[in-house]
Amino acid sequence: MKHRVTLVVIAKSPQPGRVKTRLCPPCTPVEAAAIAEAALADTLDVIAATPADRHVIALDGPTGAWLPPRFDVVDQVGNGLAERLANAIMHCQGPVFLVGMDTPQIDSGVVAEAIEELTRGDADAVLGPALDGGWWGIGLRQPDARAFDGVEMSTDHTHAQQVAQLTALGLRTHALPALRDVDTIRDAVAVSALAPHTRFGRAVTELEPGLRQRTAAP
Repeated sequence: MKHRVTLVVIAKSPQPGRVKTRLCPPCTPVEAAAIAEAALADTLDVIAATPADRHVIALDGPTGAWLPPRFDVVDQVGNGLAERLANAIMHCQGPVFLVGMDTPQIDSGVVAEAIEELTRGDADAVLGPALDGGWWGIGLRQPDARAFDGVEMSTDHTHAQQVAQLTALGLRTHALPALRDVDTIRDAVAVSALAPHTRFGRAVTELEPGLRQRTAAP
């Protein structure tokens, strides 16, 4: 069944030296970009497979072969991630659910949970915490750029600040399951073990022997 919701992925183009730089070392920039591309492709597959009014990617950089045909592409606009997130959701009308590209283990079940909470009216917002103190996904029944006011992104208290801001706006917020973001090589190995048959899982598994050898070298 098609849901009256807009699904948004916010992402950077997986270009060497621009993405997943915290994986280097032990990864090379090219290897880090390959891991990022796999994570993005898996995320887009899950979102594309979910029936919705509209599928959007808010993109920093050029498109590539990893982009499915169903997506509308909009440029990221703004200074800093909070402003870019606000501008991304303001492209939408009605319920909107936004995810990043750092949790390739997301599945259709958790996306369906977010949509159900937003569209049946029990929640004004949904928020998926990340284990590092941030969040991996956010949804609003009505887009509101103020949702990100005062929220410091990419810190260990981002999730707490985001909850506080949604509460300050008077929004009833439903908590989605916590997921692990892929920031470091330890994260990448742990997440690949959770989703071994995905592009991401295969990409990390193929690189692991070489990464271990490099790490062990004197």
